[in-house]
Amino acid sequence: MIAERRNSGPGDSGARKSSGRGRSQDRRDEKGRTRNRGTSGGPRQFSSSAPSKRTRQADPARLAAFETLTAVSRDDAYANLVLPGRIAAHRLDQRDAGFATELAYGALRGQGLYDAVLAVCVDRPLAQLDRPVLDALRLGAHQLLAMRVPAHAALDSTVALVRDQIGAGPSGFVNAVLRKVTVQDREAWLDRLAPLTPQDAEAATTPDDVLAIRHSHPVWIIRALRQSLANHGRPADRVKAELVDLLEADNAAPVVNLVALPGLGDLDPVLEAGAEPGPLAPDSALYHGGDAGRLPGVKEGTVRVQDVGSQLTAHALTRVPLGGEGGDGGGEPGDATERWLDLCAGPGGKASLLAALARQRGANLLANEPAEHRARLVERALEAVPRHADSGEPTWSVRCGDGRELDPEHAESFDRILVDAPCTGLGALRRRPESRWRRQPSDLGPLTELQRQLLDSAVGALRPGGVLGYVTCSPHPAETVFQVQDALRRHPGLELLDTTSFLTEVAPSLTEAGGATGHPGFGDGTTSQLWPHLHSTDAMFMALFRKAGSPASGSRTTGSHQAED
Repeated sequence: MIAERRNSGPGDSGARKSSGRGRSQDRRDEKGRTRNRGTSGGPRQFSSSAPSKRTRQADPARLAAFETLTAVSRDDAYANLVLPGRIAAHRLDQRDAGFATELAYGALRGQGLYDAVLAVCVDRPLAQLDRPVLDALRLGAHQLLAMRVPAHAALDSTVALVRDQIGAGPSGFVNAVLRKVTVQDREAWLDRLAPLTPQDAEAATTPDDVLAIRHSHPVWIIRALRQSLANHGRPADRVKAELVDLLEADNAAPVVNLVALPGLGDLDPVLEAGAEPGPLAPDSALYHGGDAGRLPGVKEGTVRVQDVGSQLTAHALTRVPLGGEGGDGGGEPGDATERWLDLCAGPGGKASLLAALARQRGANLLANEPAEHRARLVERALEAVPRHADSGEPTWSVRCGDGRELDPEHAESFDRILVDAPCTGLGALRRRPESRWRRQPSDLGPLTELQRQLLDSAVGALRPGGVLGYVTCSPHPAETVFQVQDALRRHPGLELLDTTSFLTEVAPSLTEAGGATGHPGFGDGTTSQLWPHLHSTDAMFMALFRKAGSPASGSRTTGSHQAED
């Protein structure tokens, strides 16, 4: 083992960000790489492997995971968008793709625990380490503490990765640190850093600190999720236990959820390839086999990777009868040409499902997205759905613009509107593990104001008797039930519908999986909150509204209002 270096000045390529030491201790070779000669002052230590036996290059699966983590930490990228490209670039087979996925996502999910462990093993604040070195240490810690990778393999492969990608000096530093990590297993580290009696802890001092380290969630998110469980009607005597279940569900690798676009996709080849039928949503499947991009129909876009909670909200919106005279709900879905609006359509998952349903119903969908690059993603997602119906009428179109500022001609012109509002994403932490470390409590204020403005815009664009679905992938009360309460106060003509009944109409087995919990205090209306630990979905929230009043003559005919090209 090579001794851990303190620092060797500006020539140190990764172990420390900066140092006041001079160039006299800089040990770069002719290629500019650092060499470690044990400058920590202690005796030199050596690897148990002979130099000729040591791995010199990063293996492709670990390199794909490392590149994903560096993109997340350096560029604020999203792992779920970066990793598939790295898997393809390194031409990983199914087994290696699965390993890279678990390594990257697991290191991000477990970052809270791993950083607490590494803080004990490193002789300086982790903030002083170069980001790529810290990313590599987190990958090594995840292999050592949470994966069935032999310790020697985890050490050798991580050191080789660092040597190949960063330099020889940092590789010695990483080797030394990870050897300290191996002194104890995961449970021993938990007992040391976050015992169930916090007064004995080395790092945690309160019960929430214990949960934060043991389950790798920031304390503010733990408190927000506890409040969310209570506000969404979970039994008071169960909130404490359910909170632990929810945190554990956030850290479990989610099964890949698939949906075949109605009338376009075919699940049979997917099932033959090893998927199993989904128990909740129609035309859905679950896949445990790793990279879903290899499945039939996925590349063509007629079979899509989409959380089942998202699928259910899109289906539920289309099941609600439109209001007839007086908005009494006397209309039937699909009894005339309808105009639908997805107000916040990026990156296009729900929009593609809505477009396929619109095509079956003879409706047309306008997908709105303010950001140009995301609008292009929406258009790409919708390409699997024929743009025009057999009649020549448009099935879908894309508008790039601010959803708070719709054009005047859109006033009271849409029969169904989905507001899948930007939110904190606290309900999707298992699929977007970096979000828990990126989000801050200060994000909540601007997001709730944006949600309020989008809801107001949607109400203005909804025709009398039309149906509005408000959806977030967050259970936070400020983004969910409090928004519903405020919307009903601002818009007396809105009626909150029995959302839970429409969700369970789409997915009858929800009643067998704990139920989509409604919220008391809304009269006959209910909101619905799905949970990872109860339904194996993201924590999707939904509220369905109907706008009172009589539809204007001709407002639902294609000739009066065509979707925008």
